[in-house]
Amino acid sequence: MVCIRMATVNDLPAMQNTNLWCLPENYQMKYYFYHQLTWPQLLWVAEDHDGTIVGYVLAKMEEDESQPKHGHITSLAVLRTHRKRGIATMLMRRSQREMADVFDAEYVSLHVRKGNRAAFHLYNETLKYEIHDVEKGYYADGEDAYDMRCTFRKNGKPVGEYARLCGEVEATEEGAPGADDKASAAKEMDEVSQKVQSVEIAG
Repeated sequence: MVCIRMATVNDLPAMQNTNLWCLPENYQMKYYFYHQLTWPQLLWVAEDHDGTIVGYVLAKMEEDESQPKHGHITSLAVLRTHRKRGIATMLMRRSQREMADVFDAEYVSLHVRKGNRAAFHLYNETLKYEIHDVEKGYYADGEDAYDMRCTFRKNGKPVGEYARLCGEVEATEEGAPGADDKASAAKEMDEVSQKVQSVEIAG
């Protein structure tokens, strides 16, 4: 049984260790501390039954005031032994929910390697991210990255994945959705969570 919970400062060494095992993009401990001290609500971990940290999401709010308020996924990783259980999806959804609810973010962004098809599928198909741009040579080895975004709100109203997390469904041209529509959306969320592959990404 894996528990998804908000990270504490004591989890940071285990998060760094998971990152080192899973990803080529690594960070010094002070970078984890910076995230923890500034945006503690956005750091989440997956803890196994024996207390082992088997996955994490490291996220932040961007501070560029010239852009709409938005979050960014810095790094996401799940140990190979615990993949294909929907852990990455649950971690992402918890962090994204806090971005929108606590920090009033309009959207969240991330970077993913163009060659990482599994990660792209998770973000595009499951979490409904869309490609915003392609950044040439973004990674240290020269590989290009997709700059992807997931919108939380339009005109102040929840949309897309965030609307589903809030238990809401976007209104159609015919009018507001009924109970059947909401039940269908909830069922879809449950099915996606069961089927999605857990993968890792750094951005």
